[in-house]
Parts: sequence; C-alpha cells; structure tokens
Amino acid sequence: MARDKFHDLFRKALENEGWNVTHDPLRLKTGRIPVLIDLGAERILAAEKGEEKVAIEIKTFGNPSFITAFYEAVGKYIVYQEAIQILEPNRLLYLALPDDVYEGFAEDLLIDSVFQRHQFRIVTYDSEHQTIVKWIR
Repeated sequence: MARDKFHDLFRKALENEGWNVTHDPLRLKTGRIPVLIDLGAERILAAEKGEEKVAIEIKTFGNPSFITAFYEAVGKYIVYQEAIQILEPNRLLYLALPDDVYEGFAEDLLIDSVFQRHQFRIVTYDSEHQTIVKWIR
C-alpha cells in the first residue's frame, strides 16, 4: 500500500493531540475484499465516557488530475464507511485533508453537496506546522 505524502506528518499531529495510533494501516476484511484505511486511533475520554475510536483516510490531492483524486477519495470513503459499519460500528471514519485544500472545497457546490449528502466527517491539517486544524462533523 502506497502511503500518502503527508501520512507520517498527519500521524505525528494526531499523536500530539493525544490520540494513540493503534493501527497503521487499519485492516478490515468483510469477505473477499480487504480494506486498508490509513490509520486507526483511539483516545481515552473522561472517566464515564470510555474511549473514542476513529479511522482516518489521509489525502493530499496531489494527483495531477484533481477530479481523479476527488473520485478516489469519495469512493474510498463510501466503501470504508460500509466496512466500518459492518465490522466496527463504534469507530468513526474521517477523511483527512490539508486545510487549504478543504477551504477551496467550501467554494465548490458539487464537492460540498457530495460531502453533505454522504455525511463525510473531515479532519483538516496544516502540513507546514504539522498540526490538526479542525474536526468537522
């Protein structure tokens, strides 16, 4: 599995925010099709609430064809969401995007509509400062 350009940078930013990376990659298998999501992580919440588990697919949109990168990200997210619902329904899936890429998406009606309709959870990161900027949804 080829790693995204900012994989290690995002993993460090996630760990700096108090997350424990438990899987790199998170491997799920519902049948014949193996699913490899970039990261699985968890963190302990307040004593009464237990733990929070996430799966994160990291994208930079560095592909020369923006639309091809978009199709790939959307397709993976939808398939990964189905696998998580089957095997680990307590885990939330996020798509990690550079903050500047996400801000550019906010201006595009089609992209925004796809993210809304399919209820994407997104986490944005600053690749220069190696930090997580925001968690969305």
